[in-house]
Amino acid sequence: MSSKKRASFTGKLGFVLSAAGASVGLGNIWRFPYLCAKYGGGTYLICYIILAATFGYTMIMAETAIGRMSQKSPVGAFNHFTKKKGYRLGGWINAIVPMLIVPYYSVIGGWVIKYMVDYITKPAKEIAVDGNFSDFISGVSPEVWFIIFALLTTVIVYMGVQGGIERVSKILMPILVVLAFIICIYTMTRPGAGAGIKYLLVPSTERFSWMTVVTAMQQMFYSLSIAMGILITFGSYMKKDVSIEESTDQVEIFDTLIAFLAGLMIIPAVFAFSGADAGKNLDAGPSLMFITMPKTFASFPGGRAFGLLFFMLVLFAALTSSIALMESAVSTLEDELGWSRKKATIVIGAIMLGLGTLSALGYGVLANVKIIGMQFLDFFDFITNSVMMPLAAIATCLLVSKVIGLDKIDEEVTLGGAKFVRKKIFHFMIKWLCPLFCLIILVSAVANAFGIIHL
Repeated sequence: MSSKKRASFTGKLGFVLSAAGASVGLGNIWRFPYLCAKYGGGTYLICYIILAATFGYTMIMAETAIGRMSQKSPVGAFNHFTKKKGYRLGGWINAIVPMLIVPYYSVIGGWVIKYMVDYITKPAKEIAVDGNFSDFISGVSPEVWFIIFALLTTVIVYMGVQGGIERVSKILMPILVVLAFIICIYTMTRPGAGAGIKYLLVPSTERFSWMTVVTAMQQMFYSLSIAMGILITFGSYMKKDVSIEESTDQVEIFDTLIAFLAGLMIIPAVFAFSGADAGKNLDAGPSLMFITMPKTFASFPGGRAFGLLFFMLVLFAALTSSIALMESAVSTLEDELGWSRKKATIVIGAIMLGLGTLSALGYGVLANVKIIGMQFLDFFDFITNSVMMPLAAIATCLLVSKVIGLDKIDEEVTLGGAKFVRKKIFHFMIKWLCPLFCLIILVSAVANAFGIIHL
């Protein structure tokens, strides 16, 4: 094991922007809008905000505190508090999740770069033609764009915590917010966009269902980077004089704001473009960003410029999250195997290249190769988001409530006189509701995958 001094963020701003960068990614800008559109608009939004303020808040607090108390990445952190094998397995699940996510995440990041370049080199109408996206992902060029995105991520992680991750986050996150506001103003002022704004903001009991709650809970993992080992790792880089709760509040607000702005960017735009067919186009699901949005931009004046800005925004968001995912994986190898950052980064980069290639070619050359009926990208998404992450979160809840003890967490959170305003909410959630929510997500997702229920 290495005894070298642990890297750290320079202060609160470094942690908040890096953690927000980890949280604000494709989950917010790609996944949140289509789930919001599918499961009730304003109804889903309110449900999501309530869960972010309770479930999300609790898990961020728990993981960050575990990281700072142990000064370790996930495996070492769990092992720091207990030697029981079951809990150590929980640490490894937290550690392996980012190793499996970052390869397929980088594939989607490559798609984003490709579309951004297209808006630089091609007319908007050409990008929006029917079949453009399906033709692209069924070829071999996704591998090239995936490698470009993966290299960008790897280089930044190789540069270290302060020199790479914190520095890039401090640059990209403010730009991301500015771009989000610009695109929101543009799409909200299009003729017909008012109906989309109303759909997003006004709750409707008719559109509420149990799946609104379940999908909002699942989205928490993606949006807030819960159960990916990231927040434990970043917590281990947090200085003792930084308030965990204040930092959590700011990450939570930042993340929810970007998700909300993503909804305002996309849902009103689709209504403005589609009119009476808005409902059908909003149900496009994952293809909403790559098929429906280009058609929307092609129909607007100045659509090419705003298409470029939109995919630039998505790229920045995807990059900050992929950096965090890879950093968590690299930190685990550094801590557990005593490797240098250089060696750990190269090994994780090689894993990313191998697994990512399966996903990059999964709709083309490898289209006929499936696991439990899923393409590689869909399978990796299912096994991480629907199975491993709920299990990792349950392990974290049990570690806090049964092993570490709530009193010890309280002491860590209140170091230096820091406040713990929502202590009662945290205690109740971590002991009872968070494990229950995670179990519901796990059971419903697995049942859906095997056709027992349909989400």
